[in-house]
Amino acid sequence: MSRRLTLGPLPKHLRQNLLRLCANTAIADHQEQEEYPVHSAFSGEVIGHALAGDEQVVEAAFFKAREAQRLWAHTPVKQRAKIFKDFHDRVLREREFLMDIVQLETGKNRLSALDEVLDVAGNARYYANKAPRLLAENANPGALPLLTKNRVQHAPKGVVGQISPWNYPLALGISDAIPALLAGNAVVAKPDWNTPFTLLAVVDLLYQAGLPRELFQVVTGAGKTVGSAIAQRSDYLMFTGSTATGRILGKTAGERLIGYSAELGGKNPMIIAADADLDKAVREVPNACFSNSGQLCVSIERIYVEAPVYEDFLSRFTKAVQQMRLGAGFDWNVDMGSLINQQQLDSVQSFVDDAVAKGATVLAGGRARPDLGPFFFEPTVLIDVPRDAKLRTEEVFGPVVYVEKVETLQEAIALANDTEYGLNASIFAAPETGWQIAGQINAGGVGINDGYAATWASIASPLGGMKQSGMSRRHGEEGLLKYTEARNVAEQRGLSIRGPKGMPPKLYGQVMSYALLLGKKLRFLP
Repeated sequence: MSRRLTLGPLPKHLRQNLLRLCANTAIADHQEQEEYPVHSAFSGEVIGHALAGDEQVVEAAFFKAREAQRLWAHTPVKQRAKIFKDFHDRVLREREFLMDIVQLETGKNRLSALDEVLDVAGNARYYANKAPRLLAENANPGALPLLTKNRVQHAPKGVVGQISPWNYPLALGISDAIPALLAGNAVVAKPDWNTPFTLLAVVDLLYQAGLPRELFQVVTGAGKTVGSAIAQRSDYLMFTGSTATGRILGKTAGERLIGYSAELGGKNPMIIAADADLDKAVREVPNACFSNSGQLCVSIERIYVEAPVYEDFLSRFTKAVQQMRLGAGFDWNVDMGSLINQQQLDSVQSFVDDAVAKGATVLAGGRARPDLGPFFFEPTVLIDVPRDAKLRTEEVFGPVVYVEKVETLQEAIALANDTEYGLNASIFAAPETGWQIAGQINAGGVGINDGYAATWASIASPLGGMKQSGMSRRHGEEGLLKYTEARNVAEQRGLSIRGPKGMPPKLYGQVMSYALLLGKKLRFLP
Protein backbone atom coordinates (compact mmCIF):
# COMPACT_ATOMS: atom_id res chain seq x y z
CA MET A 1 0.00 0.00 0.00
CA SER A 2 1.33 3.46 -0.86
CA ARG A 3 0.69 6.70 0.99
CA ARG A 4 1.41 9.78 -1.07
CA LEU A 5 1.96 13.09 0.64
CA THR A 6 2.20 16.45 -1.08
CA LEU A 7 3.26 19.22 1.25
CA GLY A 8 3.20 22.95 0.64
CA PRO A 9 5.44 25.55 2.32
CA LEU A 10 5.02 24.27 5.86
CA PRO A 11 7.20 24.71 8.95
CA LYS A 12 10.00 22.15 8.95
CA HIS A 13 8.86 20.36 12.12
CA LEU A 14 5.32 20.03 10.75
CA ARG A 15 6.56 18.64 7.46
CA GLN A 16 8.72 16.06 9.24
CA ASN A 17 5.94 15.01 11.60
CA LEU A 18 3.41 14.63 8.80
CA LEU A 19 5.81 12.44 6.85
CA ARG A 20 6.42 10.32 9.96
CA LEU A 21 2.70 10.10 10.61
CA CYS A 22 1.87 8.81 7.15
CA ALA A 23 4.60 6.20 7.44
CA ASN A 24 3.73 5.03 10.94
CA THR A 25 -0.03 5.03 11.55
CA ALA A 26 -1.86 1.72 11.60
CA ILE A 27 -4.89 2.88 9.66
CA ALA A 28 -7.35 0.12 8.80
CA ASP A 29 -6.68 -0.55 5.14
CA HIS A 30 -6.84 -2.85 2.18
CA GLN A 31 -4.36 -3.09 -0.67
CA GLU A 32 -6.99 -2.07 -3.22
CA GLN A 33 -8.13 1.10 -1.47
CA GLU A 34 -8.22 4.28 -3.47
CA GLU A 35 -6.85 7.53 -2.11
CA TYR A 36 -8.33 11.00 -2.03
CA PRO A 37 -6.72 14.42 -1.53
CA VAL A 38 -6.89 16.31 1.76
CA HIS A 39 -6.80 20.10 1.51
CA SER A 40 -5.58 22.82 3.82
CA ALA A 41 -8.40 25.13 4.89
CA PHE A 42 -5.92 28.00 5.03
CA SER A 43 -4.98 27.84 1.36
CA GLY A 44 -7.09 25.19 -0.35
CA GLU A 45 -3.90 23.38 -1.38
CA VAL A 46 -3.49 19.62 -1.17
CA ILE A 47 -1.52 18.63 1.93
CA GLY A 48 -1.71 14.86 1.55
CA HIS A 49 -3.79 11.87 0.56
CA ALA A 50 -5.92 9.60 2.76
CA LEU A 51 -7.34 6.18 2.04
CA ALA A 52 -10.97 5.99 0.89
CA GLY A 53 -12.33 3.09 2.89
CA ASP A 54 -15.28 0.94 1.87
CA GLU A 55 -17.53 -1.65 3.49
CA GLN A 56 -14.92 -4.38 3.07
CA VAL A 57 -12.36 -2.29 4.95
CA VAL A 58 -14.83 -1.60 7.75
CA GLU A 59 -15.58 -5.31 8.02
CA ALA A 60 -11.87 -6.09 8.34
CA ALA A 61 -11.45 -3.36 10.95
CA PHE A 62 -14.24 -4.78 13.10
CA PHE A 63 -12.77 -8.27 12.84
CA LYS A 64 -9.40 -7.05 14.11
CA ALA A 65 -11.00 -4.90 16.80
CA ARG A 66 -13.14 -7.76 18.13
CA GLU A 67 -10.13 -10.04 18.38
CA ALA A 68 -8.20 -7.40 20.31
CA GLN A 69 -11.15 -6.50 22.54
CA ARG A 70 -11.53 -10.02 23.93
CA LEU A 71 -8.10 -9.79 25.55
CA TRP A 72 -8.44 -6.11 26.47
CA ALA A 73 -11.67 -6.78 28.38
CA HIS A 74 -9.68 -8.93 30.81
CA THR A 75 -6.87 -6.40 31.22
CA PRO A 76 -7.02 -4.91 34.74
CA VAL A 77 -8.55 -1.45 34.77
CA LYS A 78 -5.55 0.05 36.57
CA GLN A 79 -3.33 -1.25 33.79
CA ARG A 80 -5.58 0.35 31.17
CA ALA A 81 -5.57 3.60 33.15
CA LYS A 82 -1.77 3.63 33.22
CA ILE A 83 -1.72 3.82 29.41
CA PHE A 84 -4.00 6.84 29.38
CA LYS A 85 -2.01 8.65 32.04
CA ASP A 86 1.02 8.27 29.82
CA PHE A 87 -1.06 9.36 26.84
CA HIS A 88 -2.06 12.50 28.75
CA ASP A 89 1.60 13.47 29.11
CA ARG A 90 2.38 12.75 25.47
CA VAL A 91 -0.50 14.93 24.27
CA LEU A 92 0.78 17.88 26.28
CA ARG A 93 4.37 17.33 25.15
CA GLU A 94 3.30 17.13 21.50
CA ARG A 95 0.83 20.01 21.76
CA GLU A 96 2.60 22.19 19.18
CA PHE A 97 2.45 19.52 16.49
CA LEU A 98 -1.14 18.66 17.34
CA MET A 99 -2.17 22.32 17.14
CA ASP A 100 -0.32 22.68 13.83
CA ILE A 101 -2.11 19.80 12.16
CA VAL A 102 -5.50 20.82 13.58
CA GLN A 103 -5.04 24.30 12.17
CA LEU A 104 -3.75 23.04 8.86
CA GLU A 105 -6.80 20.86 8.29
CA THR A 106 -9.52 23.09 9.78
CA GLY A 107 -8.23 26.63 9.34
CA LYS A 108 -9.03 27.60 12.93
CA ASN A 109 -6.92 30.02 14.95
CA ARG A 110 -4.24 28.90 17.40
CA LEU A 111 -6.27 29.43 20.57
CA SER A 112 -9.14 27.32 19.23
CA ALA A 113 -6.64 24.58 18.42
CA LEU A 114 -5.28 24.76 21.97
CA ASP A 115 -8.83 24.19 23.25
CA GLU A 116 -8.76 20.81 21.55
CA VAL A 117 -5.44 19.80 23.07
CA LEU A 118 -6.58 20.76 26.56
CA ASP A 119 -9.86 18.90 26.11
CA VAL A 120 -8.08 15.67 25.17
CA ALA A 121 -5.64 15.94 28.05
CA GLY A 122 -8.45 16.74 30.49
CA ASN A 123 -10.55 13.75 29.44
CA ALA A 124 -7.56 11.41 29.56
CA ARG A 125 -6.65 12.55 33.07
CA TYR A 126 -10.22 12.51 34.43
CA TYR A 127 -11.20 9.08 33.14
CA ALA A 128 -7.83 7.47 33.88
CA ASN A 129 -8.26 8.59 37.50
CA LYS A 130 -11.96 7.73 37.78
CA ALA A 131 -12.24 4.50 35.77
CA PRO A 132 -11.04 2.10 38.51
CA ARG A 133 -13.74 3.35 40.87
CA LEU A 134 -16.50 3.67 38.27
CA LEU A 135 -15.90 0.17 36.91
CA ALA A 136 -15.44 -1.50 40.28
CA GLU A 137 -17.97 -4.12 41.30
CA ASN A 138 -20.29 -2.46 43.80
CA ALA A 139 -22.67 -3.86 46.40
CA ASN A 140 -26.37 -3.03 46.66
CA PRO A 141 -28.98 -4.12 49.22
CA GLY A 142 -30.30 -7.55 48.33
CA ALA A 143 -33.89 -8.75 48.26
CA LEU A 144 -33.66 -10.18 51.79
CA PRO A 145 -31.30 -8.57 54.33
CA LEU A 146 -28.32 -10.82 55.17
CA LEU A 147 -29.71 -13.63 53.01
CA THR A 148 -29.29 -12.02 49.57
CA LYS A 149 -25.89 -10.83 48.42
CA ASN A 150 -26.16 -8.47 45.45
CA ARG A 151 -23.43 -7.00 43.25
CA VAL A 152 -23.43 -4.90 40.08
CA GLN A 153 -20.69 -5.47 37.53
CA HIS A 154 -19.92 -3.33 34.47
CA ALA A 155 -19.18 -5.30 31.32
CA PRO A 156 -17.90 -3.60 28.15
CA LYS A 157 -20.26 -3.33 25.19
CA GLY A 158 -17.74 -4.81 22.75
CA VAL A 159 -16.73 -2.66 19.77
CA VAL A 160 -17.80 0.97 19.85
CA GLY A 161 -18.34 2.71 16.55
CA GLN A 162 -17.44 6.39 16.50
CA ILE A 163 -18.25 8.93 13.79
CA SER A 164 -16.72 12.36 14.43
CA PRO A 165 -16.99 15.72 12.61
CA TRP A 166 -14.48 18.08 11.02
CA ASN A 167 -14.95 21.09 13.29
CA TYR A 168 -13.10 19.63 16.30
CA PRO A 169 -11.21 16.69 14.78
CA LEU A 170 -8.85 16.25 17.73
CA ALA A 171 -11.21 16.67 20.69
CA LEU A 172 -14.20 14.92 19.14
CA GLY A 173 -11.98 12.38 17.41
CA ILE A 174 -10.42 10.97 20.59
CA SER A 175 -12.03 12.35 23.77
CA ASP A 176 -15.18 10.23 23.44
CA ALA A 177 -13.07 7.16 22.64
CA ILE A 178 -11.01 7.50 25.83
CA PRO A 179 -13.77 6.35 28.24
CA ALA A 180 -14.92 3.71 25.75
CA LEU A 181 -11.46 2.15 25.71
CA LEU A 182 -10.99 2.45 29.48
CA ALA A 183 -14.31 0.64 29.92
CA GLY A 184 -12.83 -2.37 28.11
CA ASN A 185 -14.13 -1.78 24.59
CA ALA A 186 -12.42 -1.59 21.24
CA VAL A 187 -13.13 1.35 18.91
CA VAL A 188 -13.58 1.62 15.15
CA ALA A 189 -13.56 5.32 14.29
CA LYS A 190 -14.28 7.33 11.18
CA PRO A 191 -12.92 10.88 11.13
CA ASP A 192 -14.50 13.37 8.78
CA TRP A 193 -13.43 13.26 5.13
CA ASN A 194 -11.87 16.73 5.47
CA THR A 195 -9.76 16.09 8.57
CA PRO A 196 -8.28 12.57 8.69
CA PHE A 197 -4.70 13.42 9.67
CA THR A 198 -5.58 14.95 13.04
CA LEU A 199 -7.12 11.71 14.34
CA LEU A 200 -4.27 9.65 12.91
CA ALA A 201 -1.78 11.89 14.70
CA VAL A 202 -3.35 11.55 18.12
CA VAL A 203 -4.03 7.83 17.76
CA ASP A 204 -0.34 7.42 16.97
CA LEU A 205 0.40 8.97 20.39
CA LEU A 206 -2.01 6.52 21.98
CA TYR A 207 -0.16 3.62 20.36
CA GLN A 208 3.11 5.04 21.67
CA ALA A 209 1.60 5.11 25.17
CA GLY A 210 1.03 1.36 24.97
CA LEU A 211 -2.49 0.84 23.60
CA PRO A 212 -2.65 -2.36 21.51
CA ARG A 213 -2.65 -1.16 17.93
CA GLU A 214 -5.61 -3.18 16.69
CA LEU A 215 -7.78 -2.08 19.59
CA PHE A 216 -8.34 1.32 17.95
CA GLN A 217 -9.05 1.04 14.23
CA VAL A 218 -9.32 4.15 12.05
CA VAL A 219 -11.18 3.97 8.75
CA THR A 220 -11.02 7.10 6.62
CA GLY A 221 -13.40 7.81 3.79
CA ALA A 222 -16.87 9.03 2.89
CA GLY A 223 -19.58 9.23 5.53
CA LYS A 224 -22.30 7.50 3.52
CA THR A 225 -20.04 4.52 2.89
CA VAL A 226 -17.84 4.19 5.96
CA GLY A 227 -20.20 5.74 8.51
CA SER A 228 -23.12 3.56 7.46
CA ALA A 229 -20.99 0.43 7.57
CA ILE A 230 -19.78 1.28 11.08
CA ALA A 231 -23.33 1.88 12.29
CA GLN A 232 -24.35 -1.52 10.92
CA ARG A 233 -21.61 -3.37 12.84
CA SER A 234 -20.96 -1.57 16.12
CA ASP A 235 -22.19 -2.71 19.53
CA TYR A 236 -22.63 0.93 20.55
CA LEU A 237 -22.58 4.03 18.37
CA MET A 238 -21.15 7.45 19.28
CA PHE A 239 -21.92 10.27 16.86
CA THR A 240 -21.34 14.01 16.82
CA GLY A 241 -22.74 15.97 13.91
CA SER A 242 -25.89 17.33 12.35
CA THR A 243 -29.38 16.54 13.56
CA ALA A 244 -30.34 15.31 10.09
CA THR A 245 -27.55 12.71 10.03
CA GLY A 246 -28.19 11.91 13.69
CA ARG A 247 -31.76 10.88 12.85
CA ILE A 248 -30.54 8.53 10.12
CA LEU A 249 -27.99 6.88 12.40
CA GLY A 250 -30.51 6.76 15.24
CA LYS A 251 -32.86 4.80 13.02
CA THR A 252 -30.11 2.28 12.30
CA ALA A 253 -29.24 1.99 16.00
CA GLY A 254 -32.90 1.55 16.90
CA GLU A 255 -33.44 -1.18 14.31
CA ARG A 256 -30.37 -3.01 15.63
CA LEU A 257 -31.30 -2.40 19.30
CA ILE A 258 -27.87 -1.03 20.18
CA GLY A 259 -27.03 1.89 22.43
CA TYR A 260 -26.61 5.28 20.79
CA SER A 261 -25.14 8.57 21.97
CA ALA A 262 -25.48 11.66 19.81
CA GLU A 263 -24.59 15.30 20.15
CA LEU A 264 -26.37 17.11 17.37
CA GLY A 265 -27.20 20.63 16.20
CA GLY A 266 -28.04 23.76 18.14
CA LYS A 267 -29.44 27.25 17.73
CA ASN A 268 -27.90 28.49 20.93
CA PRO A 269 -29.25 31.61 22.68
CA MET A 270 -27.63 34.14 24.98
CA ILE A 271 -29.46 36.45 27.37
CA ILE A 272 -27.94 39.75 28.52
CA ALA A 273 -29.77 40.90 31.66
CA ALA A 274 -30.02 44.52 32.75
CA ASP A 275 -27.84 43.78 35.80
CA ALA A 276 -25.04 42.15 33.74
CA ASP A 277 -21.45 43.31 34.00
CA LEU A 278 -21.16 44.70 30.46
CA ASP A 279 -17.38 45.02 30.64
CA LYS A 280 -17.13 41.28 31.21
CA ALA A 281 -19.82 40.51 28.65
CA VAL A 282 -18.10 42.48 25.89
CA ARG A 283 -14.84 40.63 26.61
CA GLU A 284 -16.42 37.18 26.60
CA VAL A 285 -19.25 37.29 24.05
CA PRO A 286 -17.10 37.51 20.88
CA ASN A 287 -15.42 34.24 21.85
CA ALA A 288 -18.80 32.65 22.64
CA CYS A 289 -19.99 33.52 19.12
CA PHE A 290 -16.88 33.31 16.97
CA SER A 291 -14.54 30.75 18.51
CA ASN A 292 -13.52 28.28 15.80
CA SER A 293 -15.05 30.72 13.29
CA GLY A 294 -18.48 29.92 14.73
CA GLN A 295 -18.19 26.32 13.54
CA LEU A 296 -19.07 24.95 16.94
CA CYS A 297 -22.14 23.03 18.02
CA VAL A 298 -22.40 25.09 21.22
CA SER A 299 -21.61 28.46 19.60
CA ILE A 300 -23.98 31.36 20.35
CA GLU A 301 -26.06 32.39 17.32
CA ARG A 302 -28.71 34.71 18.86
CA ILE A 303 -28.50 37.27 21.65
CA TYR A 304 -31.45 38.73 23.57
CA VAL A 305 -30.66 41.92 25.47
CA GLU A 306 -32.84 43.64 28.06
CA ALA A 307 -33.93 47.10 26.92
CA PRO A 308 -32.11 49.19 29.59
CA VAL A 309 -28.67 47.97 28.41
CA TYR A 310 -29.46 47.15 24.78
CA GLU A 311 -27.94 50.20 23.10
CA ASP A 312 -24.83 50.21 25.28
CA PHE A 313 -24.18 46.50 24.81
CA LEU A 314 -24.85 46.60 21.07
CA SER A 315 -22.48 49.51 20.49
CA ARG A 316 -19.66 48.02 22.51
CA PHE A 317 -20.13 44.48 21.18
CA THR A 318 -20.19 45.66 17.57
CA LYS A 319 -16.99 47.64 18.06
CA ALA A 320 -15.27 44.63 19.67
CA VAL A 321 -16.25 42.42 16.73
CA GLN A 322 -15.05 44.97 14.19
CA GLN A 323 -11.66 44.98 15.90
CA MET A 324 -11.18 41.20 15.73
CA ARG A 325 -8.07 40.09 13.87
CA LEU A 326 -8.56 37.54 11.07
CA GLY A 327 -5.83 35.56 9.44
CA ALA A 328 -4.14 32.29 8.56
CA GLY A 329 -1.11 30.94 10.33
CA PHE A 330 0.31 29.14 13.30
CA ASP A 331 0.99 32.10 15.59
CA TRP A 332 -1.10 33.35 18.51
CA ASN A 333 -2.10 36.85 17.41
CA VAL A 334 -5.15 35.86 15.34
CA ASP A 335 -8.64 36.07 16.87
CA MET A 336 -10.45 34.08 14.18
CA GLY A 337 -9.37 31.81 11.37
CA SER A 338 -10.97 30.36 8.27
CA LEU A 339 -14.04 28.32 7.52
CA ILE A 340 -13.41 24.72 6.52
CA ASN A 341 -14.24 24.77 2.78
CA GLN A 342 -16.18 26.41 -0.05
CA GLN A 343 -19.43 24.63 0.81
CA GLN A 344 -19.35 26.08 4.31
CA LEU A 345 -18.48 29.53 3.00
CA ASP A 346 -21.40 29.45 0.56
CA SER A 347 -23.76 28.31 3.30
CA VAL A 348 -22.76 31.10 5.69
CA GLN A 349 -23.06 33.72 2.94
CA SER A 350 -26.54 32.46 2.07
CA PHE A 351 -27.75 33.00 5.65
CA VAL A 352 -26.53 36.59 5.64
CA ASP A 353 -27.85 37.35 2.15
CA ASP A 354 -31.28 35.92 2.99
CA ALA A 355 -31.57 37.95 6.19
CA VAL A 356 -30.45 41.19 4.52
CA ALA A 357 -32.81 40.66 1.57
CA LYS A 358 -35.68 40.38 4.05
CA GLY A 359 -34.78 43.54 5.96
CA ALA A 360 -31.98 42.77 8.42
CA THR A 361 -29.14 45.23 9.01
CA VAL A 362 -25.47 44.23 9.12
CA LEU A 363 -23.53 46.08 11.83
CA ALA A 364 -20.25 44.20 11.46
CA GLY A 365 -18.80 41.81 8.90
CA GLY A 366 -21.17 40.20 6.45
CA ARG A 367 -18.74 39.36 3.67
CA ALA A 368 -16.11 36.90 2.54
CA ARG A 369 -12.42 37.80 2.70
CA PRO A 370 -10.67 36.13 -0.24
CA ASP A 371 -7.69 38.40 0.36
CA LEU A 372 -6.91 36.34 3.47
CA GLY A 373 -7.62 32.89 2.03
CA PRO A 374 -10.23 31.06 -0.04
CA PHE A 375 -12.68 30.34 2.81
CA PHE A 376 -12.48 33.34 5.14
CA PHE A 377 -15.65 35.11 6.26
CA GLU A 378 -15.80 38.06 8.60
CA PRO A 379 -17.38 37.76 12.06
CA THR A 380 -20.86 39.12 11.49
CA VAL A 381 -23.42 40.90 13.67
CA LEU A 382 -26.96 41.63 12.50
CA ILE A 383 -30.03 43.33 13.95
CA ASP A 384 -33.66 43.61 12.86
CA VAL A 385 -33.69 40.05 11.58
CA PRO A 386 -37.27 39.33 10.45
CA ARG A 387 -39.28 36.31 11.49
CA ASP A 388 -39.20 34.73 8.04
CA ALA A 389 -35.40 34.82 7.70
CA LYS A 390 -33.86 31.37 7.98
CA LEU A 391 -31.27 32.89 10.32
CA ARG A 392 -33.98 33.08 13.00
CA THR A 393 -34.43 29.34 13.39
CA GLU A 394 -31.82 27.38 11.43
CA GLU A 395 -28.29 26.61 12.62
CA VAL A 396 -25.70 28.64 10.70
CA PHE A 397 -22.59 26.88 12.00
CA GLY A 398 -20.52 29.89 11.11
CA PRO A 399 -19.45 33.33 12.41
CA VAL A 400 -22.91 34.95 12.32
CA VAL A 401 -25.01 36.19 15.24
CA TYR A 402 -28.06 38.41 15.53
CA VAL A 403 -28.96 40.69 18.44
CA GLU A 404 -32.50 41.51 19.56
CA LYS A 405 -33.93 43.83 22.22
CA VAL A 406 -36.40 42.44 24.77
CA GLU A 407 -38.47 44.28 27.35
CA THR A 408 -38.35 41.64 30.09
CA LEU A 409 -36.35 38.59 31.10
CA GLN A 410 -39.45 36.44 30.72
CA GLU A 411 -39.65 37.52 27.08
CA ALA A 412 -35.98 36.61 26.66
CA ILE A 413 -36.52 33.18 28.25
CA ALA A 414 -39.52 32.50 25.99
CA LEU A 415 -37.52 33.43 22.89
CA ALA A 416 -34.52 31.39 24.03
CA ASN A 417 -36.74 28.32 24.40
CA ASP A 418 -38.61 28.90 21.14
CA THR A 419 -36.57 26.39 19.14
CA GLU A 420 -36.51 22.70 18.34
CA TYR A 421 -32.95 22.60 19.67
CA GLY A 422 -31.66 22.53 23.25
CA LEU A 423 -27.90 22.13 23.30
CA ASN A 424 -26.32 25.20 24.92
CA ALA A 425 -27.38 28.56 26.31
CA SER A 426 -25.58 31.46 27.95
CA ILE A 427 -26.61 34.12 30.44
CA PHE A 428 -24.77 37.29 31.40
CA ALA A 429 -26.28 38.63 34.60
CA ALA A 430 -25.70 39.12 38.30
CA PRO A 431 -25.15 35.64 39.79
CA GLU A 432 -28.53 35.48 41.54
CA THR A 433 -30.34 36.51 38.37
CA GLY A 434 -28.28 34.09 36.29
CA TRP A 435 -29.17 31.10 38.45
CA GLN A 436 -32.86 32.03 38.42
CA ILE A 437 -32.85 32.17 34.62
CA ALA A 438 -30.74 29.01 34.14
CA GLY A 439 -33.38 26.75 35.69
CA GLN A 440 -35.91 27.94 33.11
CA ILE A 441 -33.81 27.33 29.99
CA ASN A 442 -34.39 24.13 28.01
CA ALA A 443 -30.79 23.29 27.19
CA GLY A 444 -28.37 20.58 28.25
CA GLY A 445 -25.72 23.15 29.17
CA VAL A 446 -26.22 26.66 30.54
CA GLY A 447 -23.29 28.98 31.18
CA ILE A 448 -23.60 31.93 33.55
CA ASN A 449 -21.23 34.78 32.65
CA ASP A 450 -19.59 32.45 30.14
CA GLY A 451 -20.43 31.33 26.63
CA TYR A 452 -19.79 27.59 26.63
CA ALA A 453 -16.28 26.92 27.92
CA ALA A 454 -17.17 26.54 31.61
CA THR A 455 -19.80 23.85 31.04
CA TRP A 456 -17.73 22.06 28.40
CA ALA A 457 -14.58 22.01 30.53
CA SER A 458 -16.41 20.79 33.66
CA ILE A 459 -15.65 17.21 32.67
CA ALA A 460 -16.95 15.72 35.93
CA SER A 461 -20.52 16.74 34.96
CA PRO A 462 -22.56 15.18 32.13
CA LEU A 463 -23.12 17.31 29.04
CA GLY A 464 -25.41 16.87 26.07
CA GLY A 465 -28.53 18.12 24.34
CA MET A 466 -32.24 18.31 24.98
CA LYS A 467 -34.96 18.09 22.33
CA GLN A 468 -33.48 17.74 18.80
CA SER A 469 -29.94 18.43 20.00
CA GLY A 470 -29.12 14.87 20.93
CA MET A 471 -29.45 12.00 23.34
CA SER A 472 -27.32 10.53 26.09
CA ARG A 473 -24.38 12.47 27.52
CA ARG A 474 -20.62 12.78 27.32
CA HIS A 475 -18.45 13.62 30.36
CA GLY A 476 -19.06 12.67 33.97
CA GLU A 477 -19.82 9.14 35.14
CA GLU A 478 -22.37 8.63 32.38
CA GLY A 479 -19.70 9.44 29.80
CA LEU A 480 -17.95 6.19 30.74
CA LEU A 481 -20.75 3.96 32.02
CA LYS A 482 -22.79 4.39 28.83
CA TYR A 483 -20.15 2.20 27.17
CA THR A 484 -20.89 -0.66 29.58
CA GLU A 485 -23.64 -3.16 30.31
CA ALA A 486 -24.73 -3.40 33.94
CA ARG A 487 -24.70 -7.01 35.11
CA ASN A 488 -26.85 -7.72 38.18
CA VAL A 489 -25.45 -10.69 40.15
CA ALA A 490 -27.35 -11.95 43.18
CA GLU A 491 -26.50 -14.86 45.48
CA GLN A 492 -29.24 -16.28 47.71
CA ARG A 493 -27.75 -17.77 50.88
CA GLY A 494 -29.40 -20.13 53.34
CA LEU A 495 -33.14 -19.60 53.16
CA SER A 496 -34.78 -19.64 49.74
CA ILE A 497 -36.35 -16.38 48.64
CA ARG A 498 -39.59 -18.41 48.34
CA GLY A 499 -39.41 -19.34 52.00
CA PRO A 500 -38.58 -22.62 53.83
CA LYS A 501 -39.25 -25.92 52.16
CA GLY A 502 -42.79 -27.04 52.73
CA MET A 503 -44.22 -23.63 53.63
CA PRO A 504 -47.74 -23.35 52.17
CA PRO A 505 -48.08 -20.60 49.54
CA LYS A 506 -50.79 -18.80 51.50
CA LEU A 507 -48.65 -18.68 54.61
CA TYR A 508 -45.71 -17.51 52.50
CA GLY A 509 -47.81 -14.62 51.22
CA GLN A 510 -48.83 -13.62 54.73
CA VAL A 511 -45.27 -13.80 56.09
CA MET A 512 -43.81 -11.81 53.19
CA SER A 513 -46.50 -9.13 53.45
CA TYR A 514 -45.89 -8.76 57.19
CA ALA A 515 -42.12 -8.68 56.62
CA LEU A 516 -42.46 -5.89 54.05
CA LEU A 517 -44.65 -3.83 56.34
CA LEU A 518 -42.21 -4.33 59.19
CA GLY A 519 -39.29 -3.53 56.96
CA LYS A 520 -40.91 -0.26 55.92
CA LYS A 521 -41.55 0.66 59.54
CA LEU A 522 -38.03 -0.23 60.69
CA ARG A 523 -36.43 1.06 57.46
CA PHE A 524 -34.14 -1.91 56.95
CA LEU A 525 -35.35 -2.66 53.42
CA PRO A 526 -34.23 -0.64 50.36
